[in-house]
Amino acid sequence: MRRFAIIGHRAMSQGKLPLNDMAGGAGRMDVLVRALMAGLLTSHGIRHDTEVVLHLMGGPGPSRRIKFVGSLLKGVHAEERAVAGQIAKVMKEPTPARGHWVERSSGIFDSGGDINHTLAEWKETTLVCLEAAATRLWQQNEPIPTDGKALSAYEGEHGNFTVSGIDIGFILSDDKPLPEDLKHEKMLRRSLGDEWLQGHMAIGVCHFLLDQGIQLNLNQS
Repeated sequence: MRRFAIIGHRAMSQGKLPLNDMAGGAGRMDVLVRALMAGLLTSHGIRHDTEVVLHLMGGPGPSRRIKFVGSLLKGVHAEERAVAGQIAKVMKEPTPARGHWVERSSGIFDSGGDINHTLAEWKETTLVCLEAAATRLWQQNEPIPTDGKALSAYEGEHGNFTVSGIDIGFILSDDKPLPEDLKHEKMLRRSLGDEWLQGHMAIGVCHFLLDQGIQLNLNQS
């Protein structure tokens, strides 16, 4: 399973989402929408071995998490406003208790809590926090194979997918740095290069590495 936790420091968590001002009035919700689309969507479909958790930390009210599970999703299309509309529907509902997930529609779940709650739920997952100033995510001198086997894959039909391969979770922020006190005993800090990429681009690189079966540098150091 491929998992992506996206932190929106200013992203509003409840109320009427201003679809015409997602970069301003919604607290850079545009960044989260692009990251969500990069995580879940291919050119003509959905990645059924992927889930994305958006962390809406900007209020009003308590922080909120919205989880999109690719194997269960229906009706999500590659258009930013339509995706934002799915988020807007959830935000109209009362925020559930922390750690309690409520399914709002097919494959879209709603819960209170923050990134630490998500990391606790991913206790069996290899955790990777993406930072530019860290060790590279891939092994040194690792070639890009032309016929590599993907590190995770799925088979089956909607509602009955079987996911195999690596179970890895990536942690990314919006336009603000990740919290300095973000810690987890298993969490690795890895880089995709010296440049700070936009979140949706970083997610695309992660998918590319996993799709091509490139050997990752996941040893504790």
